[in-house]
Parts: sequence; C-alpha cells; structure tokens
Amino acid sequence: QLQLVESGGGLVQSGGSLRLSCVVSRSSMDGYMIAWFRQAPGKEREGVSCISQNDGGRFYADPVDGRFLISRDTYKNTVYLQMNRLKPEDAGIYYCAADEWLACQATVKNQLHRPPRYWGQGTQVTVSS
Repeated sequence: QLQLVESGGGLVQSGGSLRLSCVVSRSSMDGYMIAWFRQAPGKEREGVSCISQNDGGRFYADPVDGRFLISRDTYKNTVYLQMNRLKPEDAGIYYCAADEWLACQATVKNQLHRPPRYWGQGTQVTVSS
C-alpha cells in the first residue's frame, strides 16, 4: 500500500509561484510513476505533470509546459511541483497520484484508460487575478 500526502497549496497572486510537495510513504519510489493532477470547480480532473517510473523522465501538460517543473528527492521520498507564473486558470485542487503501470505521456495528455491506483488527499491552489 502506498500513501501520498500533499502540501504547499495556498493563495497566490497571478504571476506568482508556489511549490507543492508530495511525500510518498514508502522506502523507495522506484517502480512508480508519480504524477500531479488538478481539478477546478465544474471541470474534469486533468493531468498536469509526471515523473516516469522507468527513467525518471519528466512530462508536462501543454498548459503548464515551460512554467511548471516537477522534481523528486529520492532521499526524502518526495516529489515537488514548482509552479511559476501562475495564472487564474491554474487554480484548483492539486492531487498527487502514483501507479506502477500507467505511462506518463498518456497521463499528461489525459488519455489514461483508468485512473492511477494511489491518490493523495489534495491541496488547494487559489490564484487571484
């Protein structure tokens, strides 16, 4: 069983930055893709960014590419999402998710045939204009 705990959400002005953290309760994140999803009110959940379980490759959804950066600290079993130049449309609940089998490319393109197996509780991001 894998547990994920997000933190770092909050209120920020448009153009500002936030860093989200996802702590993974396992001795190693090896073998798991770790992804960030978000869901805004009235909208479907969408993949934002992902680190591949295979080679640590990083993937981004088009709306955030060039503004967000995903990284991981294997010693702390933590995955980060650095969000820069935030826009009001970036607001929503951000979730950390993990899965042994799903592919990152499909994750950020919202082409998964099933949701990831493990989820965190989410952290709220609010961007004021």
